[in-house]
Amino acid sequence: MPSTLGWTIKDWQSAYREGATPAALLGELLTGLDSKDVAWISLLDGDGLANALAELEQTLEAAGGDKAALPLYGVPFAAKDNIDAKGLETTAACPAFAYTPEEDATTIARLKAAGAVVIGKTNLDQFATGLVGTRSPYGAVPNSFKPDVVSGGSSSGSASVVARGLVPFSLGTDTAGSGRVPAGLNNLVGLKPTKGQFSIRGVVPACRSLDCVSIFALTVNDAGLVSEVMTGFDPGDAFSRKAPYALPLNGPALRRPGPIRRLAIPERPQWFGDQQAEAAWNTAISLWRGLDVELVPMDFSPMLELAALLYEGPWVAERHAAVEAFMASHADAMNPVVKGIISNAGKFSATDTFKAQYRKEELERQIDELLADVDALLVPTAPTAPTIAAVNADPVTLNSQLGTYTNFVNLADMSALAIPAGFRDDGLPFGVTLISGAWKDTELQHLACQWLNAHPTPLGATDKDRPEETPGAAISTPTVQVAVVGAHLSGMPLNSQLTERFSVLLEQTTTSANYRLYALPNTTPPKPGLKRVAAGQGEDKKGEQIIVEVWEMPASAFGSFVDLIPAPLGIGNVELADGRWVNGFICEGYGFDGARDVTDFGGWRAFITAESGVR
Repeated sequence: MPSTLGWTIKDWQSAYREGATPAALLGELLTGLDSKDVAWISLLDGDGLANALAELEQTLEAAGGDKAALPLYGVPFAAKDNIDAKGLETTAACPAFAYTPEEDATTIARLKAAGAVVIGKTNLDQFATGLVGTRSPYGAVPNSFKPDVVSGGSSSGSASVVARGLVPFSLGTDTAGSGRVPAGLNNLVGLKPTKGQFSIRGVVPACRSLDCVSIFALTVNDAGLVSEVMTGFDPGDAFSRKAPYALPLNGPALRRPGPIRRLAIPERPQWFGDQQAEAAWNTAISLWRGLDVELVPMDFSPMLELAALLYEGPWVAERHAAVEAFMASHADAMNPVVKGIISNAGKFSATDTFKAQYRKEELERQIDELLADVDALLVPTAPTAPTIAAVNADPVTLNSQLGTYTNFVNLADMSALAIPAGFRDDGLPFGVTLISGAWKDTELQHLACQWLNAHPTPLGATDKDRPEETPGAAISTPTVQVAVVGAHLSGMPLNSQLTERFSVLLEQTTTSANYRLYALPNTTPPKPGLKRVAAGQGEDKKGEQIIVEVWEMPASAFGSFVDLIPAPLGIGNVELADGRWVNGFICEGYGFDGARDVTDFGGWRAFITAESGVR
């Protein structure tokens, strides 16, 4: 096996910094891979690798020869074989459908522009229809821990090659859970982005209005880095979306800005008789209660009804729209289960479609009302782990069970992140999924890092220890930091002006030793004025450090906050003790007329406490 087995992106980056070359490492990797491995549909051959290395060299030259400018320089990855990669055939796991693309899918192109090298295409449930990983003429992809168990699908091969440490990340697609179920069953991180965050141009459609390209990785760090590279509006993709500058403040909690603190969990989870999964969930939940979050049991009926619409309603007709022409002439070349599912499109009329759309909107409203006061959902990624034999015996029912907690997510326009959550008693991995509103992707990553640092698992199916998870991406919603010094402090009369704007207390600290604090006259409630002083420039007293709190608020709320501040106060720049400058309360010069110097108290809270005691 190649020496790079189980390497994360950071390991690949370190090797290149120490002098390794892509030709040597990628050549060794490809030599060590087995083309008969059922997880692969195609791999680069010698000529393909030479072309890929030449393309990488051109990318490096365009970056001025600076490898540091290419965050994925020389890092190998795999792509699900319904995503176009120039030089490799696209089959969608149907040989009769195969074609050779003339250009890369947008996601592949962006990864290559960052220096990454696609080394092969991976197996899948045909036309991305399934959650089991068994519906392919190239063979059923086995679970990376127990080969008689399903790998999960449809992105089965993409999960397998990452779980076994062959590549540090891979691309899948996720319409109903195909980027999450395989992650849960193979001890991986599975990032299902907000719809439209990654372009789907160059992807064979399943349901175009719901499709997402997804990421499998060994760590949250790696998934986050790949996500940053692939994120961006694509004008050539009708379903691409521009990220909002700020999330709205008046929606349900999971669609508002801010960190994740309250998580809805199913009050009566469905396990379909799988007691091992139930026990693993109960263990995980007990550990989650030890984190700085609140778990809120809820009735998931609206989510489950919405999930059922995806395959039991007319959305199956959208799958037919994707392959209509091919199916008309090559139906006999299709997997019989896949063909049977897509053939159900004929059962639904245009009227049925509109009725289902109306019901979807009604359920979304119910879900928003149900989740009004929670920031996210925490669910089992897969409620059961069936064997390949059991799926072959009952392919539709067991497939449906695997999608219990995944099918509703894209219909409800939510983001999701599947993460490892320990192991079942039979040795199979168990995973949970964090779900929140659209554009809350990085908030999910931050919480996932907190969980995995507290309860680490090995990387995939390797024996590698999990490194500390430190999310590199900033919180999705732009924010503003404000230092408050008086009536806006925690517990003070005006603190609600911060909290009602979903502001979060970051820290209590002090200003630099260049300030004095004054109690302003005739203010209700009492307010202080912060004055920056400079010894030797007409000031008769030197400055001191004054206690402040630094709060973070959504940028979209900052204007309305400033509008509440009465003269002579205002917002300017305040220097903190560590040298940082942040937005903070200042006072115009005339406001200090008749003001009382209270600097010696060290902060406004101590002054107010002392005054209360005097009275």
